[in-house]
Amino acid sequence: MARAVPAVERAFDVLELFLDTPELSAPEITAQLGLPRTTVHELVGTLADRGYLMPAGRGSNRYRLGVRGFQLGSAYAERLDLTREGQLVAEDVAERCQETVHVGVRDGVDVLYVVKVDSSHPVRMVSAVGRRLPAHCTALGKALLASLSRSELDELYGNRRLEAMTERSITTRKALRKELDAVAKDGVAGEYCESNEAVACVAAPVYDRADQVVAAMSISVPILRWNDETEAALRDLVREGAGTLSERLGYIGSRA
Repeated sequence: MARAVPAVERAFDVLELFLDTPELSAPEITAQLGLPRTTVHELVGTLADRGYLMPAGRGSNRYRLGVRGFQLGSAYAERLDLTREGQLVAEDVAERCQETVHVGVRDGVDVLYVVKVDSSHPVRMVSAVGRRLPAHCTALGKALLASLSRSELDELYGNRRLEAMTERSITTRKALRKELDAVAKDGVAGEYCESNEAVACVAAPVYDRADQVVAAMSISVPILRWNDETEAALRDLVREGAGTLSERLGYIGSRA
């Protein structure tokens, strides 16, 4: 790793104060960062000259974020690619757990796999990018459905029957709502042999910069390697992986 440049770090420290506070004066920045007053005035002046900060009003001694930061953020957002970012994070998660990792999106009542990284074990889940499964039968789908309101869920399913993929699949709207309430509360969805009789899975939602659920990440494990200890560890890992992907998509809220 390259050596950090102290002056650059201090400039970012100044800018990041404005993530929590819309306006700040130089004395307030000095107090919060504990830097010399002269250093803060130089940093603020330079950032203002470059358009990263601007006066809060005519003649004001307070500052707010300038348009240059918005331009950089917009350029970053325009270049975001869920599949590319998801692939990078999924590869890291798969390397850490040696199990199959997916990223999926909801398409109506189905979940669509957009990223897959295979397990390193010879016995693994059989799936493919582009495959669709009923959302109510999968941990990925539950993580996505849990973001919907009760009315949105009712509108989505209407009078549609919940088809079973295995004997363990959820088949009633009441059971699905109960499951989704638990997922929304905990932040992680689970599935044990509901879409595949030989596979268990955990999943967590992925958020974008608008605080919307846009995808979910899952870890799938053959039940021959599944136990309580494995489940607990993978729930933590998938939560972390989904949070990392959320951050890469611009999410800055408390869930990431």
